Amino acid sequence: MKKYAMETVVGIFVVVGLICIGYMTVKLGKINLFGDDTYPLTAKFTTVAGLRTGNPVNILGIQVGRVQKITMDQENLRAVVEIRVKQGIRIYDDAIASIKTEGLIGDKYLNIDPGGGGDLLGPGGVILDTQAAVDFEEIISKYAFGEVKKEKK
Repeated sequence: MKKYAMETVVGIFVVVGLICIGYMTVKLGKINLFGDDTYPLTAKFTTVAGLRTGNPVNILGIQVGRVQKITMDQENLRAVVEIRVKQGIRIYDDAIASIKTEGLIGDKYLNIDPGGGGDLLGPGGVILDTQAAVDFEEIISKYAFGEVKKEKK
């Protein structure tokens, strides 16, 4: 009988371990199985150089969402960034979305100034006022190769 008791304990231990591994996989992979506490928004940019799917979305320096998808609007020649923002975060139709860099050579993130003077954006709303990222490589190359001209006084 002791043999079966030991096998039962080991079996329970293995099952609990597999459940823990499954839970951690879901949590670390940021997968929601039982409903989503976010809503979708869209922002249209002239360029999204360096921005990737999964990058954070910040408001006032606080992460409130993630970049879900980046596509291209062929008709208007604009980059379309689909984001997911936590429920309860109010973003208005006069909001400004801009692409920022963490430090000089860090990852890009989407920063949103939520506005406040217009109507609330609901699920599927579009942020029209956007600012593309500053391209430091282009600025440095212009300076290095003498394309920056000094003003004469």
